[in-house]
Amino acid sequence: MLKLFTLLVAAGIASPALANDTMAEVKTGGLIFAQSDDVSMAEEDLFISASEVRVDYVFENSSDKDVESLVAFPMPDISGQVDTNSAISDYDSDNFLHFSTQQDGSPITAKLQQRVVSLGIDVTEEFAKQGIPVLPYSQKTTEALAKLPETVRKDWIARGLVYPMGAGDAAGVDLVPLWTLRSTYWWRTTFPAKKKVSVEHRYKPAVGGTVAISFLEGGEPKGERFEEYSRKYCLDGDFVRVAQQRAREAEAGGANYTESWISYVLSTGANWAGPIKRFQLTIDKGKPGSLISFCGSNVQKIGPTTFRMTAEDFDPTKDFDILILNPPETAQ
Repeated sequence: MLKLFTLLVAAGIASPALANDTMAEVKTGGLIFAQSDDVSMAEEDLFISASEVRVDYVFENSSDKDVESLVAFPMPDISGQVDTNSAISDYDSDNFLHFSTQQDGSPITAKLQQRVVSLGIDVTEEFAKQGIPVLPYSQKTTEALAKLPETVRKDWIARGLVYPMGAGDAAGVDLVPLWTLRSTYWWRTTFPAKKKVSVEHRYKPAVGGTVAISFLEGGEPKGERFEEYSRKYCLDGDFVRVAQQRAREAEAGGANYTESWISYVLSTGANWAGPIKRFQLTIDKGKPGSLISFCGSNVQKIGPTTFRMTAEDFDPTKDFDILILNPPETAQ
């Protein structure tokens, strides 16, 4: 007899965000996080860069019964904003991050669930009714927004779903998406009793960022944004001093360093039975001249652009965020 659970594998970045595996159950409105008492995460090997995310899991069913489950992998949230962009290479594809997965070496065909959220409210049905594509940065979305009826346009502006780029909210004014897209890939599987199962995911992250260093105020480490960055990315004195120097060079006529933000939702890994027995995280900052900051312990530099953190019996209590300052093309 099979023991039935519904599992949710979460991955994420950025927040743009990536996420860790967790349990879930299907209810009205979609997948809901839950917990597992029988299946543990024996290993997680995570690789994060601005061009690729690779995550390899080994799950273990410690019970004496097979666990039949729904496995799901939430992708990073994609949020529309007025003054930032998200580096997505394929804006008009449902699989816009080129997500793929395997279980025990065999490819899995996953289904896709997408929900649109604004100010914590699910507005997916409204978008379907108006025929608006859900990916904020899609050209098709821009074109569809331009055709919104005037009453809907004014309502969406008032509710913060979109922002009018121009004077007023009249027709003809470009509407910038402000909503958040939440996408989840899911499939059905079985964890055999007393067995281990390997699951692999690959995708291109949606990297957020700015065209200049944004967390300094008048060139100084102060202000709300600096405080937020300090908490989120654990900025240290050396990183801040170099960032200040790069900002001064840009003000003197040099090219700007740019920011890249990558996030990974680690905390949902705590929903499996027990801690993650073996955890390994490898980060590649991309260019030798790039600066990187993130919160971690026992981190070692293992190459010109790579860093590694390992832990045993790892209990992920908070999520993981990476800040990369990229040099101009002339200063790699």
